[in-house]
Amino acid sequence: MTVNRTTAYATTSGVAVHKQPGATALENRGPLPTAVVRDLRDRTGRSPRGLTFGAADLVVVTGLPGSGKSTLMRRAVRGTRIDSQDTRDRWDTRLAGVLPYTVYRPLVRLAHYAGLRRALRAGTAVVVHDCGTQAWVRGWLAREARRRGGTLHLLVLDVGADTALAGQRSRGRGVSRYAFLRHRRATRRLLRSVERGHLPRGCGSAVLLDRDAADALRRIGFAG
Repeated sequence: MTVNRTTAYATTSGVAVHKQPGATALENRGPLPTAVVRDLRDRTGRSPRGLTFGAADLVVVTGLPGSGKSTLMRRAVRGTRIDSQDTRDRWDTRLAGVLPYTVYRPLVRLAHYAGLRRALRAGTAVVVHDCGTQAWVRGWLAREARRRGGTLHLLVLDVGADTALAGQRSRGRGVSRYAFLRHRRATRRLLRSVERGHLPRGCGSAVLLDRDAADALRRIGFAG
């Protein structure tokens, strides 16, 4: 099963996966009647400027380090966003001049997940930054979405390795070669699976974005 890149529109765009009656993703053009894979790549000039999800839904933004996840979230998310980069920035402000990041990285991760837990317990819709290698996080979010009667959705940034590495250089911060290759393998596996219409366990829909489609987005929000 493959994803149609050229004829995709609100009611015909992508691969039907399975029914999720509690939380249907919407595009500016109208509601999607079933959980689907939406492929917005290679749509220069025809990409939506906004995506709206159900009030009880959770959204995960995933892709390579440097692919633009944090930039997209800061620009477009309307509502609660939980971004590990924001957590690291707060800790860097206090400790970067004193300790190498590898020393306090476990504390950054702990603080990130603690902030995510608080946001989920508050019951609000949340957009979460995901590096793509922590499958247990998506499992946690899928369970939480089901508990609240919503759906977990994926936004997958399909950005090449060279572009992602350039993104790391532009922000003056990167990951090790080993870590990048690990992220690259995980992202490739996820993309191949989604393109075949096979979503990670617990996910109700996925939206595939290239750089142009991500740049076109100005709003990621929730109904209600």
